[in-house]
Amino acid sequence: MKKYFSPCPIETVLNLIGNKWKFLIIRDLLKDTRRFGELKKSISATKNQDISQKVLTQNLRELEEARLVKRKVFAEVPPKVEYSLTPLGQSLESVFDSLALWGENYKKLA
Repeated sequence: MKKYFSPCPIETVLNLIGNKWKFLIIRDLLKDTRRFGELKKSISATKNQDISQKVLTQNLRELEEARLVKRKVFAEVPPKVEYSLTPLGQSLESVFDSLALWGENYKKLA
């Protein structure tokens, strides 16, 4: 967990969620709990490019390790797995709202 820490708080945030895939994963999980396939489909539709299963899995594991995402496995056949944000992950909602507002303003002014 400490591998994400930096003396600069902004760098700490970027270490945790600073790639395009993690942003999109968190954005989708802020809306609702999702299964792996739902996340893959939604993210791929947004970016107009497919996120590979390997990359999605790697990013989900890193977000789990950082305690931002939780993974729930159901004991059934075929296996069912759901992903959701932890309370710590949910605390990013105001950050994402601010970024969305800034992005909308930028598109108007640029």
